Amino acid sequence: MGRAFEARKHKKMKRWGAMAKAFVRVGRQLSVAVKQGGPDPETNPKLRLAIQNAKGVNMPKDRIEAAIKKASSKDEKDLTDMVYEGYGPYGVAIVVEAATDNGNRTVANVRMHFNKMDGELGKTGSLDFLFNRKGVFTIKAADMGSDLEEAELELIDFGLESIEGYHDEEKEEDFMTIYTDYKDFGAMVSGLEEKGIEVVNAELQRIPTVMKEGLSEEQEEKILTLVDRLEDDEDVLNVFHNMA
Repeated sequence: MGRAFEARKHKKMKRWGAMAKAFVRVGRQLSVAVKQGGPDPETNPKLRLAIQNAKGVNMPKDRIEAAIKKASSKDEKDLTDMVYEGYGPYGVAIVVEAATDNGNRTVANVRMHFNKMDGELGKTGSLDFLFNRKGVFTIKAADMGSDLEEAELELIDFGLESIEGYHDEEKEEDFMTIYTDYKDFGAMVSGLEEKGIEVVNAELQRIPTVMKEGLSEEQEEKILTLVDRLEDDEDVLNVFHNMA
């Protein structure tokens, strides 16, 4: 069928793979939110955000409801938030956020992934100086209104630090990314709700202050393989690194 068909097929399979991984990630977010705050989004803001994030990656409504129902079951164990820090190969700093019902299992798995890729798990807090925790919100640019400057001034009251615009070619739509200090995350959630601005995605991220540069393509691939292994672990929620 020719190269064009194969290229389209590869692109489609890659997109499907990314979507499947996104579904797993938001499914974990839904489960954690329910376990920590209950199954009612009206009284659980963390669940409201998780549901919005699930909609943002086009997770079907029935799958969202099934994830909430499963997490609400008495048979499901409680989950504890954990953070693991270490260095991958070539001195790349990596922070892993997990939610687990068995800390011994999770730390053993995370250590195994680091060791197999020539990395080393370190002590919690050892990489704090390399990352800033930020609240990161994605919204549709159109929702900011025609007077962008006025909208930004209003959001400063809720903790706005900076805002960036970008165009999503696949969705053919303009979006904006809002950054806050992690302590202002809840205030910004309330502020956007108050202004009637729909949040496409919201999360706490660890943004590197110093980037590891100068790696070869082969070295970068090894780091990304480690990141993929960690992200595929059933207890892992997020993986952050400082590779440029």
